[in-house]
Amino acid sequence: MKLVYICSPYAGAIETNIRFAKDACLYAAEHGCAPVAVHLIYPQILNDSIPAQRVIGIQMGLRVLASCDELWICGSRISHGMSCEIAEAERLGVLIRRISAEQIQGKCHMKYNDPEERTVMPEETPSSDMKLLL
Repeated sequence: MKLVYICSPYAGAIETNIRFAKDACLYAAEHGCAPVAVHLIYPQILNDSIPAQRVIGIQMGLRVLASCDELWICGSRISHGMSCEIAEAERLGVLIRRISAEQIQGKCHMKYNDPEERTVMPEETPSSDMKLLL
């Protein structure tokens, strides 16, 4: 069973984004994977609106990512935190897949993307303080 890192937005419309992340986890589980969505876990103990705690959360998430087989970019929006995760997955050589909201919401089947589709356009580029520290 593959360990899949669910990469989807958290900040902004938090309640909607949490529902979407849960749906993405269910989608992964239904496709025989073990999903990990750190943005459903770490906000339970860290405050995302406190910059130092946000940095800690992103660093902890990047450490979890290092143990995953794949990173799934879920939906079409790439947030700042997601751009950090995607950059780290690329650095580590973790396979990256794009999963559309339509796929997650059951409107079409899972599609494995071509390598050319791996390029992402983040809302912001990762800052230098968002590196993985082990």
